[in-house]
Amino acid sequence: MTRPNILILMVDQLNGTLFPDGPADWLHAPNLKRLAARSTRFANAYTASPLCAPGRASFMSGQLPSRTGVYDNAAEFRSDIPTYAHHLRRAGYYTCLSGKMHFVGPDQLHGFEERLTTDIYPADFGWTPDYRKPGERIDWWYHNMGSVTGAGVAEISNQMEYDDEVAYNATAKLYDLARGKDDRPWALTVSFTHPHDPYVARRKFWDLYEGCDHLLPEVPAMDYADHDAHSRRIFDANDWRSFDISQEDIRRSRRAYFANISYLDDKIGEILQVLEDTRQEAIVLFVSDHGDMLGERGLWFKMSFFEGSARVPLMIAAPDLPAGRIDEPVSTLDVTPTLGDLAGVPMEELAPWTDGESLVELAQGGARSSPVAMEYAAEASYAPLVSLRYGKWKYNRCALDPDQLFDLEADPQEQTNLAEVPEHAGTLQTLRAKSEARWDLAQFDADVRASQARRWVVYEALRQGGYYPWDYQPLQRASERYMRNHMDLNEVEERQRFPRGD
Repeated sequence: MTRPNILILMVDQLNGTLFPDGPADWLHAPNLKRLAARSTRFANAYTASPLCAPGRASFMSGQLPSRTGVYDNAAEFRSDIPTYAHHLRRAGYYTCLSGKMHFVGPDQLHGFEERLTTDIYPADFGWTPDYRKPGERIDWWYHNMGSVTGAGVAEISNQMEYDDEVAYNATAKLYDLARGKDDRPWALTVSFTHPHDPYVARRKFWDLYEGCDHLLPEVPAMDYADHDAHSRRIFDANDWRSFDISQEDIRRSRRAYFANISYLDDKIGEILQVLEDTRQEAIVLFVSDHGDMLGERGLWFKMSFFEGSARVPLMIAAPDLPAGRIDEPVSTLDVTPTLGDLAGVPMEELAPWTDGESLVELAQGGARSSPVAMEYAAEASYAPLVSLRYGKWKYNRCALDPDQLFDLEADPQEQTNLAEVPEHAGTLQTLRAKSEARWDLAQFDADVRASQARRWVVYEALRQGGYYPWDYQPLQRASERYMRNHMDLNEVEERQRFPRGD
């Protein structure tokens, strides 16, 4: 069979409620809107875990954190866990990554044959939470509200420098692939760090949102005491008492966030234009690792099962998938089996290695009845949290907290917990039974604690004496680039031109 090329466009911390059916009308995102028009659009897609490293490991493997062991942003992603890059490479694909994937541990490839950039975050165990010390803040790496009070305009930042490099390397690789030196199908993953905070944007994109009607959240900030237990833990982890958040801080933060969606749209437009100019056809998948609360009910960033944090955009443009909106809840766990299905990898080869299911049948008019599962066991938690999205219902459970049950059709802002409402006792019992059948929370908690304790020992040991970090060093074969004396200049000029002409 002829296997299709695959382009995966991943962004970081993009709130899925802003993509109800592709980008919201008011967002300045022309390239993503054009992509949406030819895509199957999953309006209710969820992360497997609302934090970068665990969400990304689950996205790549199709396995929940309780299975991968990637519980937080400093947990090792083991080399023996198959990813979509392994599955596609095994099927004959050239696999390549430009950008962020937040791999922790000595394996910085996880099935990618080539990686074009280093990562933006560290690859070691230094960001390990510690359930033995509930409430402890580790100031040098925990989020705080400085991202909100410091929001505004800049022409360069750490994250802009990174994403500029990601886009440059991605377009250069697409040009190189067009030259036809490798006859294998390719799977290129391009993964940006925007619109992740800090909320800082370039002026040209900031100016697009002058007078925007969406600069304040729909649900205003609530008193600390009125929040659920986990939300209070998030506030404490974010050091909220040290900051005085004004309405202007909120407006500026949301404006910069929207501006950075437009910044990403610009980068993605460059990449898709190169694909078109070089006459390469490819399946295009667009997704985020998790969302951002953006000030709704006073919460920022992620770490929560609320919609702003847990829901993500997911769109797939493929010849065999009709363009249109799908409302059934789906998961980023479904990406790996879906890519395998679209690439012609036998599903029985993928099934043992994934908790997700292919979205191809659903996109083609089929049905889905299985619930969507989420887990969280990182900073701001003192014990694992789990969630099921089943039809219109979302059910959240933690050994430390009262159950939560939300009807997302009647209450999309999740303001009314129905877990204690008698008329919903049957629904609660059904979903609790499904949750208990899937998760042993006591064992989950023990596994997380054991992992954290091991990593604290190893990290402290490896920082003594000689230090040999795992951070990925991109390989540059300088003696094989451009023109060198072992090459024929005429051949180089001909080989590197596309199209080659007469």
